[in-house]
Amino acid sequence: MSAIVDTLTAPVTFTPGAVKELFKLKDQQELSDDFGLRIGVEGGGCSGMSYVLGFDQKKDGDQEFLIDGIKTYMHKAHGLYLAGMQIDFQDGLNARGFTFNNPNAASTCGCGTSFSV
Repeated sequence: MSAIVDTLTAPVTFTPGAVKELFKLKDQQELSDDFGLRIGVEGGGCSGMSYVLGFDQKKDGDQEFLIDGIKTYMHKAHGLYLAGMQIDFQDGLNARGFTFNNPNAASTCGCGTSFSV
């Protein structure tokens, strides 16, 4: 079993609103302790790459972080695209959902989940 890396070296951060919503979602889904939050990227979307955010089990090549009490999995190769990113949760009249503030994105599209580097 690999060691969990602490928040100081985690490539992403969560706002308090995101932390609250993530704990709520995990409780609603009644997931076992071997599930963590997967953060990553995949090809596609209107700008070339899309964000991945969802609960999943650890896979080969994953790094494990503990960010604000949330066990988080990220494939090692995705850190290049996500380092320094902040994940927020908006619950307002104009928008509801997770938002990604990624300093590595050269451009983003209107959907907020697609970017290019």
